[in-house]
Amino acid sequence: MQAREQLSLDQIQAFLKGSEEVVFEGRNREEVYGWVNQTLGQQRYGKLKRSGRGLVRRYLAKMTGLGRAQITRMVRLYQSGEEVKPKPYRRQRFPQRYTREDIALLAGLDEDHGVLSGPATRKLLQRAHYDFQDAQYQRLAELSVAQLYRLRKSTTYRKHGMVYQATRPTKVAIGERRRPEPGGRPGYLRVDTVHQGDLDGVKGVYHINAVDEVTQWEIFGATEQISEAYLLPVLKGILAQFPFRIRGSHSDNGSEFINHTVAELLNKLLIEQTKSRPRRSNDNGLVEAMRRPASVKWNLAEETGLLIPSQCENPLC
Repeated sequence: MQAREQLSLDQIQAFLKGSEEVVFEGRNREEVYGWVNQTLGQQRYGKLKRSGRGLVRRYLAKMTGLGRAQITRMVRLYQSGEEVKPKPYRRQRFPQRYTREDIALLAGLDEDHGVLSGPATRKLLQRAHYDFQDAQYQRLAELSVAQLYRLRKSTTYRKHGMVYQATRPTKVAIGERRRPEPGGRPGYLRVDTVHQGDLDGVKGVYHINAVDEVTQWEIFGATEQISEAYLLPVLKGILAQFPFRIRGSHSDNGSEFINHTVAELLNKLLIEQTKSRPRRSNDNGLVEAMRRPASVKWNLAEETGLLIPSQCENPLC
């Protein structure tokens, strides 16, 4: 919109009649408000009669594309003696009760006491103000537990005090971390699993090796996978082939042996379960270093899934 010469009321009425089907629209708020303020001043809106005021209002609505209520608010603002101009948007906010200094004070208290729970921290804030007469904690003494947790999530709190807690290891209550002590008696097995490897994208079998620590009696088994459905039948078959009573089973901390299913099986057979200690590589070194003789040929028994010595004399069998 650009400023033009002043129009009379008759010219405005003729314009409105000739442009009933035409719709106008302002480009931006500042331009529209400025043109409305200028037009009301040129027409001397406050001194016009009722018919003239209605004509000017219709003219303003036609040229700006604004609604009747918006034009009424602009005219009321002009008549109050103020300039018609857009007001900056102000977001409605709740009054801030706790200042940045209060949040920094809370962060310092949490740093000194190790970030206690909400009710315990609230008691500390109340004692600081009511018992020790510290005026800094006057507002924080009335802090609710819910608001306390909200303040801990604020950016100001994180800038003033961050308490980092190291990852706590998860304790698995399956097996005992110690080296087995057979005392010269057979029946204490060392168990380990070795993956044969992949060939052309096909997963190979898993070899399960169990060797007695005293007699060196060794039995191999093989399974397609080491999940519960595949591993348990092979493990049962291995334990059943030893010619003496099994008293203990020692393995590393792999999940194929350290799980509730295997622990339940060993507990049912009254077999003590132990596992390797951290930074003690020799705890299960016996079975990890075992290699089967190269001269012995092995076959996979279909009914048990175990590797057994072959009875064929032919090297190719």
